[in-house]
Amino acid sequence: MEPANRTEVSEFYLKGFSGYPALEQLLFALCSAMYLVTLLGNAALVVLSLLDARLHTPMYFFLGHLSLLDICYTSTFVPLMLVHLLSPRKTISFTGCAIQMCLSLSTGSTECLLLAIMAYDRYLAICRPLRYPALMSRRLCSLLAGAAWALCLLKSASETVLAMRLPFCGHRVVSHFTCEILAVLKLACGDTSASEAFLLVGAVLLLPVPLALICLSYTLILATILRAPSAAGRRKAFSTCSAHLAVVLLFYGTVIFMYMKPQSKEARISDEVFTVLYAVVTPMLNPIIYSLRNKEVREAARKVWGQRRACR
Repeated sequence: MEPANRTEVSEFYLKGFSGYPALEQLLFALCSAMYLVTLLGNAALVVLSLLDARLHTPMYFFLGHLSLLDICYTSTFVPLMLVHLLSPRKTISFTGCAIQMCLSLSTGSTECLLLAIMAYDRYLAICRPLRYPALMSRRLCSLLAGAAWALCLLKSASETVLAMRLPFCGHRVVSHFTCEILAVLKLACGDTSASEAFLLVGAVLLLPVPLALICLSYTLILATILRAPSAAGRRKAFSTCSAHLAVVLLFYGTVIFMYMKPQSKEARISDEVFTVLYAVVTPMLNPIIYSLRNKEVREAARKVWGQRRACR
């Protein structure tokens, strides 16, 4: 290959919605509002899980991590996306692109594992209630959460290094609103088979496998609930896991829809808009689902709010 064809890329141009200025203004207003709600809602859940002693349980420990993940995930791309929606300069440095790619991959992957861990926690709480405190100890909770964060960060860093070490031959226009790894790989002029194989292995381990564990957990939970002697017991058992089940359906439903639908040769603007909305809407809805479906969260919020007003 000629040296001239191996021109190094120092920055990327994120194409996004650059051809639709009116749409950019609309998306800026929508995404700004949703990002603010995401930050406030998830931060409130993290604070409540720390301040209220009644929420110092494994379920709310993992819920706090899920809220922190949603804050981190949206913050990896939304602030820069909002700037690009109103600015004619839509570039990101090579290093900045690599960091954004790694962090978004890591937080998204960690959420897959965390949802599976939360399903296992609900399985133990409902199907093994007498042994639950011993089985799901504080130490095990910390170990499971820490392992999920660390393993996914290591996996995502490896995927990012493999992708960003490829030659780009001067190609710098990314047909996406973020440094999404598949969009960046399309610019590479070298052999991408190793990177794609690594991504495929990671996708199998972090999508079908956790989803299968979640389905197994809820199958066993459903069988236990149906065997409960009283209707009140069945309602209480179902209410403790209904919010988590709703979040799982929302998360995996949108992921499966986005990546399993038929792909067109040319990117459609409707697909790009849906990608933006699902990436911002899902983290925004998680705290709303948990606060609406969970009596303990609502009571903790009222208690903390009442204490603040009393202090004044």
